[in-house]
Amino acid sequence: MSEDYVLVEIVRKGQIATIELKRIERKLREKMGKGGSNRAAEVARALTELRSDNSVRVIVITGKEDVFTIPPSSYGHHGNPGGDMDIMNGVTRAVEAMCTIEKPVIAKVNGHAVGFGANLVLACDFIIAREDAIIADHHMSCGELVIDGEVRGSADHCMTTGDGGAVFAPLKMPMNMAKEYLMLARPFTAKELAAMGVVNYAVPAAELDAKTDEIANRLLKRNAYALAMTKRLLNKQMMAQFNLVHDAALGYEFLNFYMQTPQAKALGQGRGEDKL
Repeated sequence: MSEDYVLVEIVRKGQIATIELKRIERKLREKMGKGGSNRAAEVARALTELRSDNSVRVIVITGKEDVFTIPPSSYGHHGNPGGDMDIMNGVTRAVEAMCTIEKPVIAKVNGHAVGFGANLVLACDFIIAREDAIIADHHMSCGELVIDGEVRGSADHCMTTGDGGAVFAPLKMPMNMAKEYLMLARPFTAKELAAMGVVNYAVPAAELDAKTDEIANRLLKRNAYALAMTKRLLNKQMMAQFNLVHDAALGYEFLNFYMQTPQAKALGQGRGEDKL
Protein backbone atom coordinates (compact mmCIF):
# COMPACT_ATOMS: atom_id res chain seq x y z
CA MET A 1 0.00 0.00 0.00
CA SER A 2 1.48 3.33 -1.08
CA GLU A 3 1.70 6.19 1.37
CA ASP A 4 -0.78 9.01 1.05
CA TYR A 5 0.36 11.62 -1.47
CA VAL A 6 -1.19 14.93 -2.48
CA LEU A 7 1.16 16.28 -5.15
CA VAL A 8 2.32 13.04 -6.74
CA GLU A 9 0.66 9.81 -7.75
CA ILE A 10 2.32 6.39 -8.18
CA VAL A 11 1.01 4.18 -10.98
CA ARG A 12 2.32 0.61 -11.19
CA LYS A 13 2.21 -1.47 -14.35
CA GLY A 14 4.08 -4.74 -14.08
CA GLN A 15 7.70 -4.00 -13.18
CA ILE A 16 7.46 -0.35 -14.21
CA ALA A 17 6.29 2.30 -11.74
CA THR A 18 5.44 5.84 -12.82
CA ILE A 19 5.60 8.84 -10.50
CA GLU A 20 3.12 11.37 -11.88
CA LEU A 21 3.62 14.99 -10.80
CA LYS A 22 0.30 16.73 -10.29
CA ARG A 23 -0.15 20.33 -11.35
CA ILE A 24 0.10 22.70 -8.40
CA GLU A 25 -3.13 24.65 -8.84
CA ARG A 26 -3.97 27.53 -6.53
CA LYS A 27 -6.37 25.55 -4.33
CA LEU A 28 -3.85 22.74 -4.03
CA ARG A 29 -1.11 25.20 -3.02
CA GLU A 30 -3.40 26.63 -0.35
CA LYS A 31 -4.15 23.15 0.97
CA MET A 32 -0.47 22.18 1.12
CA GLY A 33 0.83 25.54 2.31
CA LYS A 34 4.19 25.43 0.53
CA GLY A 35 3.42 23.83 -2.82
CA GLY A 36 6.63 23.01 -4.60
CA SER A 37 8.65 22.35 -1.46
CA ASN A 38 6.11 19.74 -0.38
CA ARG A 39 6.36 18.21 -3.84
CA ALA A 40 10.09 17.65 -3.35
CA ALA A 41 9.39 15.86 -0.07
CA GLU A 42 6.74 13.68 -1.73
CA VAL A 43 9.07 12.83 -4.61
CA ALA A 44 11.67 11.75 -2.06
CA ARG A 45 9.13 9.55 -0.26
CA ALA A 46 7.92 8.04 -3.53
CA LEU A 47 11.47 7.19 -4.63
CA THR A 48 12.21 5.64 -1.25
CA GLU A 49 9.04 3.55 -1.44
CA LEU A 50 9.82 2.32 -4.94
CA ARG A 51 13.47 1.70 -4.12
CA SER A 52 12.36 -0.74 -1.42
CA ASP A 53 9.81 -2.49 -3.65
CA ASN A 54 11.64 -5.41 -5.27
CA SER A 55 8.79 -5.93 -7.75
CA VAL A 56 9.61 -2.57 -9.36
CA ARG A 57 12.64 -2.48 -11.67
CA VAL A 58 12.21 0.71 -13.69
CA ILE A 59 10.85 4.09 -12.57
CA VAL A 60 9.38 6.75 -14.86
CA ILE A 61 8.80 10.34 -13.74
CA THR A 62 6.31 12.42 -15.71
CA GLY A 63 3.75 15.17 -15.32
CA LYS A 64 -0.01 14.92 -15.41
CA GLU A 65 -1.90 16.53 -18.28
CA ASP A 66 0.37 18.59 -20.57
CA VAL A 67 2.80 20.03 -18.00
CA PHE A 68 5.77 18.40 -16.28
CA THR A 69 6.19 21.15 -13.65
CA ILE A 70 5.41 24.86 -13.61
CA PRO A 71 6.07 26.77 -10.35
CA PRO A 72 4.03 29.76 -9.14
CA SER A 73 5.22 33.17 -10.37
CA SER A 74 6.10 34.45 -6.91
CA TYR A 75 7.09 33.06 -3.54
CA GLY A 76 6.78 34.32 0.00
CA HIS A 77 9.99 34.92 1.93
CA HIS A 78 11.22 32.39 4.44
CA GLY A 79 11.20 33.08 8.16
CA ASN A 80 9.33 30.24 9.85
CA PRO A 81 12.04 27.95 11.29
CA GLY A 82 9.86 24.83 11.17
CA GLY A 83 8.71 25.53 7.64
CA ASP A 84 12.23 26.33 6.51
CA MET A 85 13.50 23.06 7.96
CA ASP A 86 10.74 21.15 6.15
CA ILE A 87 11.77 22.77 2.86
CA MET A 88 15.46 22.01 3.39
CA ASN A 89 14.77 18.40 4.35
CA GLY A 90 12.33 17.78 1.49
CA VAL A 91 14.62 19.19 -1.19
CA THR A 92 17.73 17.50 0.21
CA ARG A 93 16.07 14.10 0.44
CA ALA A 94 14.75 14.35 -3.12
CA VAL A 95 18.12 15.34 -4.60
CA GLU A 96 19.96 12.72 -2.55
CA ALA A 97 17.44 10.03 -3.54
CA MET A 98 18.04 10.75 -7.22
CA CYS A 99 21.78 10.34 -6.65
CA THR A 100 21.55 7.07 -4.71
CA ILE A 101 18.66 5.03 -6.11
CA GLU A 102 19.96 1.95 -7.96
CA LYS A 103 16.95 1.47 -10.22
CA PRO A 104 16.94 3.20 -13.60
CA VAL A 105 14.86 6.38 -13.63
CA ILE A 106 13.46 7.75 -16.89
CA ALA A 107 12.25 11.33 -17.26
CA LYS A 108 9.23 11.34 -19.56
CA VAL A 109 8.96 15.08 -20.18
CA ASN A 110 5.42 15.54 -21.42
CA GLY A 111 5.44 19.34 -21.18
CA HIS A 112 7.35 22.31 -19.82
CA ALA A 113 9.65 21.54 -16.85
CA VAL A 114 10.53 24.63 -14.83
CA GLY A 115 12.20 24.95 -11.43
CA PHE A 116 12.61 21.87 -9.24
CA GLY A 117 11.06 19.70 -11.95
CA ALA A 118 13.65 20.83 -14.50
CA ASN A 119 16.47 19.79 -12.21
CA LEU A 120 14.66 16.55 -11.45
CA VAL A 121 14.73 15.90 -15.20
CA LEU A 122 18.49 16.48 -15.33
CA ALA A 123 18.95 13.99 -12.48
CA CYS A 124 17.32 11.13 -14.39
CA ASP A 125 19.28 8.38 -16.13
CA PHE A 126 17.38 8.74 -19.40
CA ILE A 127 15.57 11.86 -20.60
CA ILE A 128 12.86 11.41 -23.22
CA ALA A 129 11.03 14.63 -23.96
CA ARG A 130 8.57 16.32 -26.23
CA GLU A 131 10.80 18.25 -28.61
CA ASP A 132 8.97 21.52 -27.86
CA ALA A 133 9.06 21.13 -24.07
CA ILE A 134 10.94 23.91 -22.30
CA ILE A 135 13.38 23.07 -19.51
CA ALA A 136 14.47 25.98 -17.30
CA ASP A 137 15.72 26.78 -13.81
CA HIS A 138 13.76 29.86 -12.74
CA HIS A 139 15.71 30.94 -9.65
CA MET A 140 17.68 33.78 -11.29
CA SER A 141 15.07 34.71 -13.88
CA CYS A 142 14.25 38.14 -12.38
CA GLY A 143 10.90 38.21 -14.14
CA GLU A 144 12.47 37.59 -17.56
CA LEU A 145 11.38 33.97 -17.96
CA VAL A 146 8.31 34.11 -20.19
CA ILE A 147 6.77 30.82 -21.32
CA ASP A 148 3.65 30.68 -23.47
CA GLY A 149 3.11 34.38 -22.87
CA GLU A 150 3.27 34.21 -19.06
CA VAL A 151 6.03 35.13 -16.63
CA ARG A 152 7.15 31.98 -14.84
CA GLY A 153 9.32 31.50 -11.80
CA SER A 154 10.84 34.14 -9.58
CA ALA A 155 9.23 37.35 -10.71
CA ASP A 156 10.03 39.23 -7.51
CA HIS A 157 13.53 38.10 -6.55
CA CYS A 158 16.75 36.50 -7.76
CA MET A 159 18.10 33.50 -5.87
CA THR A 160 20.87 30.91 -5.93
CA THR A 161 19.48 27.58 -7.10
CA GLY A 162 19.28 25.26 -4.12
CA ASP A 163 17.08 22.44 -5.38
CA GLY A 164 19.49 20.43 -7.47
CA GLY A 165 20.49 22.70 -10.33
CA ALA A 166 24.00 23.25 -8.97
CA VAL A 167 24.39 19.48 -8.59
CA PHE A 168 23.04 18.23 -11.91
CA ALA A 169 23.50 20.98 -14.51
CA PRO A 170 27.34 20.96 -14.46
CA LEU A 171 27.30 17.17 -14.83
CA LYS A 172 24.90 17.12 -17.76
CA MET A 173 25.79 20.32 -19.66
CA PRO A 174 29.00 21.89 -20.92
CA MET A 175 30.08 24.29 -18.15
CA ASN A 176 29.43 27.44 -20.17
CA MET A 177 25.90 26.24 -20.97
CA ALA A 178 25.33 25.24 -17.33
CA LYS A 179 26.25 28.78 -16.32
CA GLU A 180 23.84 30.26 -18.87
CA TYR A 181 21.13 27.84 -17.70
CA LEU A 182 21.58 28.79 -14.03
CA MET A 183 22.94 32.37 -14.01
CA LEU A 184 20.64 33.74 -16.71
CA ALA A 185 17.81 31.25 -16.20
CA ARG A 186 17.96 30.56 -19.91
CA PRO A 187 15.15 28.30 -21.10
CA PHE A 188 16.16 25.50 -23.45
CA THR A 189 13.86 23.39 -25.57
CA ALA A 190 14.29 19.64 -25.37
CA LYS A 191 15.37 19.72 -29.00
CA GLU A 192 18.19 22.15 -28.16
CA LEU A 193 19.30 20.02 -25.22
CA ALA A 194 19.23 16.88 -27.36
CA ALA A 195 21.65 18.58 -29.75
CA MET A 196 23.99 19.14 -26.77
CA GLY A 197 23.66 15.52 -25.66
CA VAL A 198 21.78 16.45 -22.48
CA VAL A 199 18.44 14.93 -23.54
CA ASN A 200 18.55 11.38 -24.91
CA TYR A 201 15.55 11.70 -27.21
CA ALA A 202 13.53 14.77 -28.21
CA VAL A 203 10.49 13.49 -30.06
CA PRO A 204 7.10 14.74 -31.30
CA ALA A 205 4.43 14.56 -28.59
CA ALA A 206 2.68 11.69 -30.40
CA GLU A 207 5.81 9.53 -30.10
CA LEU A 208 6.60 10.19 -26.42
CA ASP A 209 4.74 7.22 -24.94
CA ALA A 210 6.15 4.73 -27.44
CA LYS A 211 9.75 5.88 -27.02
CA THR A 212 9.50 5.79 -23.23
CA ASP A 213 8.01 2.30 -23.30
CA GLU A 214 10.75 1.14 -25.69
CA ILE A 215 13.56 2.28 -23.38
CA ALA A 216 11.84 0.95 -20.25
CA ASN A 217 11.30 -2.47 -21.81
CA ARG A 218 14.87 -2.64 -23.08
CA LEU A 219 16.07 -1.96 -19.53
CA LEU A 220 13.87 -4.78 -18.22
CA LYS A 221 15.75 -7.23 -20.45
CA ARG A 222 18.96 -6.56 -18.53
CA ASN A 223 20.01 -8.53 -15.47
CA ALA A 224 18.60 -6.66 -12.47
CA TYR A 225 21.75 -7.02 -10.36
CA ALA A 226 24.08 -5.95 -13.16
CA LEU A 227 21.89 -2.94 -13.95
CA ALA A 228 21.78 -1.82 -10.32
CA MET A 229 25.53 -2.18 -9.79
CA THR A 230 26.36 -0.46 -13.07
CA LYS A 231 24.19 2.49 -12.08
CA ARG A 232 25.85 2.63 -8.66
CA LEU A 233 29.23 2.92 -10.38
CA LEU A 234 28.06 5.59 -12.80
CA ASN A 235 26.37 7.62 -10.06
CA LYS A 236 29.51 7.81 -7.89
CA GLN A 237 30.36 11.07 -9.65
CA MET A 238 26.84 12.40 -9.12
CA MET A 239 26.98 11.55 -5.42
CA ALA A 240 30.36 13.25 -5.13
CA GLN A 241 28.88 16.38 -6.72
CA PHE A 242 25.95 16.22 -4.29
CA ASN A 243 28.33 16.03 -1.31
CA LEU A 244 30.46 18.83 -2.74
CA VAL A 245 27.86 21.50 -3.50
CA HIS A 246 24.31 20.74 -2.37
CA ASP A 247 24.43 21.97 1.24
CA ALA A 248 26.22 25.16 0.18
CA ALA A 249 23.75 25.79 -2.65
CA LEU A 250 20.73 25.34 -0.40
CA GLY A 251 22.32 27.49 2.31
CA TYR A 252 23.11 30.26 -0.16
CA GLU A 253 19.53 30.22 -1.43
CA PHE A 254 18.14 30.70 2.06
CA LEU A 255 20.71 33.43 2.75
CA ASN A 256 19.63 35.16 -0.46
CA PHE A 257 16.03 35.20 0.75
CA TYR A 258 16.99 36.93 4.00
CA MET A 259 19.29 39.39 2.22
CA GLN A 260 16.44 40.47 -0.06
CA THR A 261 13.76 41.22 2.50
CA PRO A 262 12.70 44.91 2.54
CA GLN A 263 14.44 45.36 5.90
CA ALA A 264 17.71 43.89 4.64
CA LYS A 265 17.60 45.94 1.44
CA ALA A 266 17.11 49.14 3.47
CA LEU A 267 20.11 48.34 5.62
CA GLY A 268 22.15 47.38 2.57
CA GLN A 269 21.83 50.86 1.02
CA GLY A 270 21.95 49.55 -2.55
CA ARG A 271 24.47 46.78 -2.04
CA GLY A 272 23.37 43.61 -3.79
CA GLU A 273 21.34 45.57 -6.32
CA ASP A 274 23.97 47.42 -8.33
CA LYS A 275 27.17 46.64 -6.39
CA LEU A 276 28.59 43.88 -4.17
